[in-house]
Amino acid sequence: MKLGLRQLSPYQVAALRIVSSGLILLPTTIKHIGRIPPKNLLLIFLSGSIGSLIPAFLFCIAEEKIDSALAGTLNTLTPVFVIITGVVFFKAQTSTAKVTGILIAFIGCILLLFSKNHLQANQNFPSIVLIIVATILYGFNVNMVSRNLLHIPSLHIAAIALTLNAVPAILVLISTGYFRMPLGDNDILFATSAAILLGIMGTAVATILFYMLVKRAGGIFASMVTYGIPFVAIGWGIVYKENFGWPQAVCLVIILVGVSYTNRKQNK
Repeated sequence: MKLGLRQLSPYQVAALRIVSSGLILLPTTIKHIGRIPPKNLLLIFLSGSIGSLIPAFLFCIAEEKIDSALAGTLNTLTPVFVIITGVVFFKAQTSTAKVTGILIAFIGCILLLFSKNHLQANQNFPSIVLIIVATILYGFNVNMVSRNLLHIPSLHIAAIALTLNAVPAILVLISTGYFRMPLGDNDILFATSAAILLGIMGTAVATILFYMLVKRAGGIFASMVTYGIPFVAIGWGIVYKENFGWPQAVCLVIILVGVSYTNRKQNK
């Protein structure tokens, strides 16, 4: 996202992300869309919209004002909103163990955020709200897929959802003048390549894997993959020679304890 935003608007980066993910999965969509009942097509399109399209724009817009570490840590609200939206909109039942495990992991993420001094007074709070809205949409989408689309293969859901949502994304590219830009310019080409890579790996491949995890482990545990983001952030920090000490290590252990606690109780 950050590389794409160097030369492109947040709307263009988000649109390229969805378009590229839809195009890479287009052959699968063409092959299988005819086998999907019409009543499920609308749900699949809606899943792509609230689970990929709209959050892609919210994150890109927010990352113009806040740093990636804060955006990534706020993303860990997703499991919390999986429970809240499940109870409010889908009459879902959840155990005390699951809630406890999620809260333990979330506390670890918040402590990690403070330990790295990412929660500063000058952070843009409207942008923070955008990330929170995205996590609410993620939570709703997880419940919707768990309740209504488990009988459809994960690859088919992801392919059709992203391909259908590539249509409004293309319209965004046209309306923002992307195709009138000097696309052969090295800087713009590099930013475009970053957005496309984000779409293929961070959306197409990741969405397929996520739907598979929802089917195998349930929505709440699947949503806890967001607690892996701080580990990735720390890893990149080490690569770029950022400070990593025992406070960060303790926070990561707390996160792992929460995730482990939730899954262990669920298996029992």
